[in-house]
Amino acid sequence: MTNPERYPYTTTDSTLGQAGVMPFLPITLMLESQSLPVTGLLDTGSSVNVLPHPVGVQLGAVRTEQPILTQLGGNLGQFEARGLVLSAQIGSFDPVRFVFAWTEAENVPLILGQVNFFMQFDVCFYRSSFQFEIKPKS
Repeated sequence: MTNPERYPYTTTDSTLGQAGVMPFLPITLMLESQSLPVTGLLDTGSSVNVLPHPVGVQLGAVRTEQPILTQLGGNLGQFEARGLVLSAQIGSFDPVRFVFAWTEAENVPLILGQVNFFMQFDVCFYRSSFQFEIKPKS
């Protein structure tokens, strides 16, 4: 059985006090021979993983070679999204494959959502102590 790993919440806006602290997870994304350390916002309300446009470009992905997905909702609904499968290394866990909706949006966080981050990992949030814990699904 794999032991969980614990991570601190990240302050995103100190002027908001406790409301400006969010669960961002450090991960390394990989596509072929390219790798890129990033942080992803754990978002239980997001249906899908979302990859900002610049991150895909930095990994060397070509948008026109990726399939068009159905339109994203919310503030990302105005942008086309393409499907992109990436490998991800999180902490000391074995690498996993994530499916991302690669948006044309530039100023959005990398979002880890229900499909398929929360399908691969169990997460326990300790909001009062600004920590969260993850482990691969059992």
